[in-house]
Amino acid sequence: MASFRRALAVLLLATGCVPSPYERAAKSDTIDGYRAFLREYPQHDEVDAAEARLEELEFEEAKRLHTVIAYKRFLEAHPDGAHARTVKTLLEGLRFNAAQEADSVAGWRQFLQEHPDGVQRDEAKRLLTAVEARELATTEDPRKLAEYLRAAPDDPRRLDVESRLDAQAFAQAKASGAAKLFAYLKDFPAGAHREEARILLLGLEVEGLLVSGLVDEAEARVKAHPLGPKLTAFPERLARARAEFAAMTRSEPLAQAAHVGHYLRDIEDLKRALVAPDALDRWQAAEELGQHVSVRVLDPLLEALRAARNPLIRQHAFDSLRSVLAALPKPVAEYEVTSRLDALRARATSAELYLTVAALLDLSGQLAQASTEYQRAAESGAADPVILRRWVQIREERRQHFSSGVAARQLALWSLEVAQESQVTPEGRVPLASARQLCAAAVNARFAADAIARARAVSTEFPEDLAEFERKAADAKRLAEARLADAELVLREQAPGAKTCADRGVRERLESAEKERTAALNAVATKLPQVGRLLLEVAKERDPSPQVRAAASAKLTALNGVP
Repeated sequence: MASFRRALAVLLLATGCVPSPYERAAKSDTIDGYRAFLREYPQHDEVDAAEARLEELEFEEAKRLHTVIAYKRFLEAHPDGAHARTVKTLLEGLRFNAAQEADSVAGWRQFLQEHPDGVQRDEAKRLLTAVEARELATTEDPRKLAEYLRAAPDDPRRLDVESRLDAQAFAQAKASGAAKLFAYLKDFPAGAHREEARILLLGLEVEGLLVSGLVDEAEARVKAHPLGPKLTAFPERLARARAEFAAMTRSEPLAQAAHVGHYLRDIEDLKRALVAPDALDRWQAAEELGQHVSVRVLDPLLEALRAARNPLIRQHAFDSLRSVLAALPKPVAEYEVTSRLDALRARATSAELYLTVAALLDLSGQLAQASTEYQRAAESGAADPVILRRWVQIREERRQHFSSGVAARQLALWSLEVAQESQVTPEGRVPLASARQLCAAAVNARFAADAIARARAVSTEFPEDLAEFERKAADAKRLAEARLADAELVLREQAPGAKTCADRGVRERLESAEKERTAALNAVATKLPQVGRLLLEVAKERDPSPQVRAAASAKLTALNGVP
């Protein structure tokens, strides 16, 4: 039987009765059949016929589906086919209907981009013009107006659009604060509201002087400025500031105890201490300056952050800037930051200036931009412990625990290098600056070790690496602390009264002042009712301590009878 079938197959082949592959595809007459034939027999004599029939079938299928995707697929497969022109027309019709249904500027622009030479091009342009006119007449979005001006620079309505854009951009800047006001002046060099913007900025500058207790300077600034008379609310604000100043400078011990300035060295004294011979005096001055909620301390602290060689001076300057900017009224803090940023960016060409820009951005809440500037600063100079500490903190806040550990390891390596380079011998003389640098190494090594320990406690990434980081940080901490102890022993032999790295005199005084201030504020409203509420309001608004601000707020709430 098997031999019979073989013989029959041979006979059929001999007589030509077995259908060819093309005939089998033609008999099924389906898209899949022709595709299979073309895939399996690309060199067959009937390839052209198969391709022609496949195009016909796919054209019919695309028309049946009648969708953008179906027509696009047909054109991708047959860009030069006999039906390509028809399909392009059908596709254009679909897209035109979709654009007409949406009837938006974006929709018509997309249609014209996809069919720049389409048969419905002129009608689409007419409808686009109508939609643009409607949107331009109603939109209050400066971004849309600006996009229109870029897209249609020669439109006859340009002057009207520019005027509306100017007005809307100023309205947004007025509602947003200093950064937007400065941007408005930059972006609209011929803007109709430039004087109004400058008046608002002058008001923020003067408010900064008033909240800093610089009442006479604020009054003099307004009197001397050409736009001063246009600060119509200034007389009332000045009267309030004078009342606050009078309350804070009363002779009663309780009134003095309720105000932070009573516990602090004068700003000018602290500025002189910032250039003292001993770096410890300088970083303690930077720390204490952060308790003066005044615009007058910002530039000295920024200069210390930029130029000081000892990292602890710069670290305390950074922390004090954070304290001052957080305690100043937010609009004032934004003005003070923005007014300095433009000038700094124009001349920022060194690691120190990049760091200053980064710190201002960071402390004003612009962390994304600050990160870029921190990176520029890091790439422009040697390893900077101030930047490394901040990276550790930022990554901890983002729960990027392993990355935090990596930054902490770099900080530990910096500390280890400082300790290794500082050789201390009994017969040698240890310069004061070297002892203070070892203090910075020890402080940062402890910080790094603690940060890596926290990362190990919560991170499941690369545990072996974190364990190695922890060992390296421990080595750095041991060596830095040992070298510091040796150096300070020599230092105290040379100068028995010299302060050591462990000195907390300023910190203890500030902590004690915080407690005394809180106690005084709790009593002042009862014992000095004529000024007590005003002192509580001042403390609530701009005491440098968050705890004191909270205590003053709670006391005011209780006095107002709010449950």
